[in-house]
Amino acid sequence: MPKRGYHHGNLRQALIDGALQLIELRGPTGFTLSEAAKEAGVTPAAVYRHFEGREDLIAEGALQGYHIFAEAMEAAYASGQPSALKAFEATGRAYLAFARAHPGHYIAMFESGISVNRTPELAAAANRANGVLEQAASDLSQHIPADKRPPASMFSAHIWAMSHGVVELFARNSPGRASPFPADDLLESGIGIYLRGLGLVGPDD
Repeated sequence: MPKRGYHHGNLRQALIDGALQLIELRGPTGFTLSEAAKEAGVTPAAVYRHFEGREDLIAEGALQGYHIFAEAMEAAYASGQPSALKAFEATGRAYLAFARAHPGHYIAMFESGISVNRTPELAAAANRANGVLEQAASDLSQHIPADKRPPASMFSAHIWAMSHGVVELFARNSPGRASPFPADDLLESGIGIYLRGLGLVGPDD
């Protein structure tokens, strides 16, 4: 990799990009700061100009990932309007698409052990992304009688958990967990079953 940190005047981002590549290849604990520096084409000492340790570097990758994720979720939600059902389904698909397109960010966000409350900025970015799904759930739940309506936060948490499970088990090539069905189909059918249980879609939808 070229020494883009020095040559392009953005050492900090070069280190983050290098770490994300290593995270994708080896996992969040499978590399050292020295290796991240080498990936970026700089000396190990250069890392400490911007990050105190590996967790700080991973947390920055997670922060950037949450920003990308939130934008993708917002775009998906908008694409389904004015149908609350289509907007909701689009946010579920956006989760799977993000995990495929940004595996390094995804791992830093959800598999590194970095708390979203590590910094106020990270918490705000995570809440922004979660807020989109919760809004979509809230919109859709208005079609359920009030006495049978689950809280929007519970509704969205169920779909988030389902989406995350499909990604972890079937969309990221986990060894020993092959599925005869594409991950997209698993997620779509799972959401459909959930929504039928709430009476939001008919048996033939």
